[in-house]
Amino acid sequence: MTRDEHGGQTLDDLLGILDLEPIEVNIFRGRSPDVGPQRIFGGQVAGQALVAAGRTVPSDRHVHSLHAYFIRPGDPAVPIVYEVDRVRDGRSFTTRRVTGIQHGKAIFTLSASFHHVEPGLEHQAAMPDVPAPDELPTMRDRLYDLVGRVPRSASWHPIDMRPVGPLSIEAEHDPSLRTTRNLIWLRVGETLPDDPLLHVCLMTYASDLSLLDTVLLAHGRSFSGIAMASLDHAMWFHRPFRADDWLLYAQETPTAAGARGLARGLVYTRGGDLVCSVVQEGLIRLVADRGESA
Repeated sequence: MTRDEHGGQTLDDLLGILDLEPIEVNIFRGRSPDVGPQRIFGGQVAGQALVAAGRTVPSDRHVHSLHAYFIRPGDPAVPIVYEVDRVRDGRSFTTRRVTGIQHGKAIFTLSASFHHVEPGLEHQAAMPDVPAPDELPTMRDRLYDLVGRVPRSASWHPIDMRPVGPLSIEAEHDPSLRTTRNLIWLRVGETLPDDPLLHVCLMTYASDLSLLDTVLLAHGRSFSGIAMASLDHAMWFHRPFRADDWLLYAQETPTAAGARGLARGLVYTRGGDLVCSVVQEGLIRLVADRGESA
């Protein structure tokens, strides 16, 4: 496997991970990279499961929603087997249920609905007024300026992320920077094939990178002394988009309670089209005093 300049995945690595191996009708096998979090990254599992679902659906039907639950931590040393249940093939909608399995147990479930394009009513929430992405430094550059290195948590994936506001590590040291909003420009930095499912799966992957960090930002906490894990994840896809064009991920957190935090996001194209909505609840457990490793 190749490495980028930070020692993480390249885009080719990520595309290879999303290219599942068919091993039987409705059964696929996915692998994990040898770099990344100790547990399998939730966005990877969700993206792979959506690939599996999409490969059983006619190409003229596009995913419009998904709902997923993270049941058990994934083992990156073991392939994930994805079993697709063809729940329904209707005249307008197609429904699929996917179960990700490791060591004989379900670690993840996803339900996805696909719909052919139809005309209808249209409206959308306005895009926030933010600086253009080319006016902003990358997250990696900002972290390097802050701590003199690029932490592994920000360097293992190939998504170019450019935060508009403060980082959680900055809010940890300056309470005035605490905010419930977290706006980030993101994109894949190389041209991708013209496969709508691929672009949706890459956005599914990227959508899990910063949502729970939004909850930390509201409390002036960074990852130190915190155990976090995605619990469930839902997405709705409203309009076509490309993951290799800049997308504004406008995230916010309305609440945290009971060692769980809720975050949601709206995804806009650079031209202002609202293309995707995201909601996630995650475990956010205080496991150590500030300054101690989780």
